[in-house]
Amino acid sequence: MALRGYRLDPQAGPYQTVWIDTRRGEVECRYYPVADARAAALCVGGVGGGFDSPVRGECYPRLCEMLPAHGVAALRVRFRHATDLLEATLDVLAGLHFLDEQGIRAAALVGHSFGGAVVIQAAAMSPIVRAVATLATQSYGTDPAAELSPRCALLILHGTDDNVLPPHCSRHLYDLAGEPKRLLLYPGARHGLDETGNEVIDTLRDWIVATLGAAVAEVGPAS
Repeated sequence: MALRGYRLDPQAGPYQTVWIDTRRGEVECRYYPVADARAAALCVGGVGGGFDSPVRGECYPRLCEMLPAHGVAALRVRFRHATDLLEATLDVLAGLHFLDEQGIRAAALVGHSFGGAVVIQAAAMSPIVRAVATLATQSYGTDPAAELSPRCALLILHGTDDNVLPPHCSRHLYDLAGEPKRLLLYPGARHGLDETGNEVIDTLRDWIVATLGAAVAEVGPAS
């Protein structure tokens, strides 16, 4: 989705509010900048709307505050229409266009629940995406995962006691995808992954930093 422009509110805390202007409306984001960053993570929630996040609302704020210390910028995207797969995918693509304009050359997408399908869809449409992590994803809308290998590494996390979307949704995604891919099932964890929150956040941080570090090295030095 082409950008018509964007505006940044003054930073008051760990992030800046970004308003991305598109032909379909404004997309509100929270941007955690890093000077001269070439890698970034983009995080989205599910049908709850707003800036929702798994792990009792803590996963994305904590992750996005951790990543800049490792040279990785972060962007949280708020869906304009949190139940519409196409519109939500366009919102993520708008966020990726914004990151591209900031000099980002390798991006990781992270999506929870409905957002898992959204980031799979967006990754198939954007060449700067080199990593995708899904958290308790739905299976509907994830068929493009078959197209991501070998450009995108895939990390799939799900709780075995998910009472909203059963873990076979993530097993189905794993079977669809090519390498590199990894499936982690958390015993006793439910849909929000609250029961294993610290482990989920640390796993995401370490995997994003390592995967994007390798991707940036492959892209080579900035011209």
